[in-house]
Amino acid sequence: MKTISNKSKIVFLSTFPPTQCGIATYTQDTIKGITDVFGKSITCEICELVDKPKAEKTQAYTLNTKNREEYAKVAEEINEDKNVKLVHIQHEFGLFSGNYGDHLLDFLNTIKKPVTFTFHSVIPNPNDELRTFVKLLLSYSNSVFVMTNQSKEILMKDYAMEDEIITTVPHGTHIVIYETPEIAKARYDIQDRIVLSTFGLLGEGKNIETGLQAMSKIVEKEPKVLYLIIGRTHPNLIIDGVDAYRDKLEAMVEELNLQNNVRFINEYLETEELLNYLKATDIYLFTSKDPNQAVSGTFAYAMSSACPMVASKIPHTLEVLTEDCGILVDIGDSDQFAASALKLISDENLRNEMAINALSKMRASSWENAGLTHMETYKKLMENSSDIKYSYPDIQLRHIKKLTTDLGIIQFSKISVPDLDSGYTLDDNARALIAFCMHYRLTKDKDDLPYILIYLDFIERCQRPKGDFINYVDQENREHVEQNAEVNLEDSNARAIWALGTVVSNSDILPENISKKANKILLNSLKWAENIQSPRSIGFATKGLYLYHTATPNLYVAAIINKLNAKLLANYEDTATEDWQWFENYLTYGNGILPESMLYAYLITNKPVYKKVALDSLDFLISKTFVDGNFKAISNQSWYHKDSQPAEYGEQPIDVTYTIQTLYAFYKAFETPQYKKKMKSAFNWFLGKNHLNQIMYNPVSGGGYDGLEKDNVNLNQGAESTVCYLTARLLMENFSQSESKVIPIRKSRSGIAINS
Repeated sequence: MKTISNKSKIVFLSTFPPTQCGIATYTQDTIKGITDVFGKSITCEICELVDKPKAEKTQAYTLNTKNREEYAKVAEEINEDKNVKLVHIQHEFGLFSGNYGDHLLDFLNTIKKPVTFTFHSVIPNPNDELRTFVKLLLSYSNSVFVMTNQSKEILMKDYAMEDEIITTVPHGTHIVIYETPEIAKARYDIQDRIVLSTFGLLGEGKNIETGLQAMSKIVEKEPKVLYLIIGRTHPNLIIDGVDAYRDKLEAMVEELNLQNNVRFINEYLETEELLNYLKATDIYLFTSKDPNQAVSGTFAYAMSSACPMVASKIPHTLEVLTEDCGILVDIGDSDQFAASALKLISDENLRNEMAINALSKMRASSWENAGLTHMETYKKLMENSSDIKYSYPDIQLRHIKKLTTDLGIIQFSKISVPDLDSGYTLDDNARALIAFCMHYRLTKDKDDLPYILIYLDFIERCQRPKGDFINYVDQENREHVEQNAEVNLEDSNARAIWALGTVVSNSDILPENISKKANKILLNSLKWAENIQSPRSIGFATKGLYLYHTATPNLYVAAIINKLNAKLLANYEDTATEDWQWFENYLTYGNGILPESMLYAYLITNKPVYKKVALDSLDFLISKTFVDGNFKAISNQSWYHKDSQPAEYGEQPIDVTYTIQTLYAFYKAFETPQYKKKMKSAFNWFLGKNHLNQIMYNPVSGGGYDGLEKDNVNLNQGAESTVCYLTARLLMENFSQSESKVIPIRKSRSGIAINS
């Protein structure tokens, strides 16, 4: 049945679950990827392809492909809905009736909406009739998606298609929370086995026979190997309740005496369960025997789940599987499969390297990233594409909690596995404390309180008698002289003050023991804070002192803010020129905190010079970090020096988050629409509006990726990047909830800022 919505609609012509076939699942996952990223402004509907009448209509549209009259009829129904902006046809020749499925032309001759295709099969060396038909299909669209570069090359070479109409989108994959096979095996009580696996709807094309023949050779040397064959037989192969193919495989297991080494999981698994099995896999056997198979979803899913591969040579594997991720073997050669598997079984380090490389390579093809790529093409075909907006993902604390122990938040993470050896820093615990205070303010979730206390206790543990702080503690809670004796620890100390001020500013909702502890630690740090010198440290400390002052007005604190920002102002006056309105001769990291510091100094003192410098320096920063309306962080490879060209790439989440925080503060102070617009644009960097067109967070866990490089995303999810992503996401949530009723900051007659 049709959904009622004023949002733009995309209609997909495809099979769809509960139909069990690869294209049905592919379409379901494609739609999820698109709506997860753009569901705020896009609705996807299904025109379900069936081969017999359905008793009940479960989708917006249904097309019985065996009934030629329905092709035009359904097209007319779609034409009637003014909200439908595009029709996306999942094309496989066997899905539609007629010669090469040419009954689809009746639909195409009737539909008035823009059309695009995904070609699931691209047949090389076509005869004249097939070539003419494919070119005719695309004459209705001038747009087609394919999943491999080889498919694109075939369309260009064998069908004379122009490059411009072809969009390559690798087969989508599910993002997983990475864990080693040893951890994942515990779910299934198979920790003592080397696990090989394969999955999918079983049929002759899967060629499981080759895997079983290889297993008979593998177990001679490795008797504890376990081969998981995951998935049901394809429903089209089960005739009158007889599953002949599975019976054949089970007979082979008996014949080869593999009963203790082969386990059939004869189920159509939910995605999460399937991914858990893949994470428990030491080696994935891809045994397909179709030399013309353009793409395999099972192969893509296994690689994206960090499975080292032994794979037969088909176009997809030849294009994607490099030697750092797995081993290619000839189709049907059980000796090669066995030898390659034994090589990997004997070398755990090699398997681990391949696993990480496979995961890293395939992350770009996540369904969310596939959704981003689809939308770039859709926008060229649709009217009013500017109406398409990003949706904000769910707020997820899973990874940040995983990084946190009773002592504090661990500094680094190897992919998504916390690296205990990296220890704990004041910096990260201060950031985490700020983020959890924000989350608690937003949700009043009592589960936040133990984490707030952990991070606060860590800050207290790091404070020294004179009020300043050490920055590093190892996993055994020991201080290291060399790591706490760096020349400049001011930044981490000042961030602690920012965090403490944040706690005090939330005293109205936090338990008294927490706010009192933060108040005591902060007051102990004031004598040290008076003498801060470095610009960013001044900014961090000013923000914390300002937050403290808004909750507990204190003339001494106000005087420190003025003293610190007089130094920052002096920096500006010494450095700024007409073309470089900044506090230093370079832009580095966390730049937004400097104009933000000037803003708080103005709100406290009411001095016009602070306001002018705050506004001028922010305008300058915006001019250097927003390109054509899109945010681009200052490169950490060489920073951006005055009178030089900035380096590209090497962008980190911390800069995005600080920019959002600064714009948020200025918008609250002045209600300038530009700041609101720029704030949203900056957050879109996390959502995929960056030069790689990839998301910068793990939607399953809430982990934040460590960096955006020239050609790849750094998939490590350490404390800094995870907390920065969470902080930005919380700010956007807070902003979206209060957008229509912004409470501006105004100054009291004494110059002390208060909330109206």
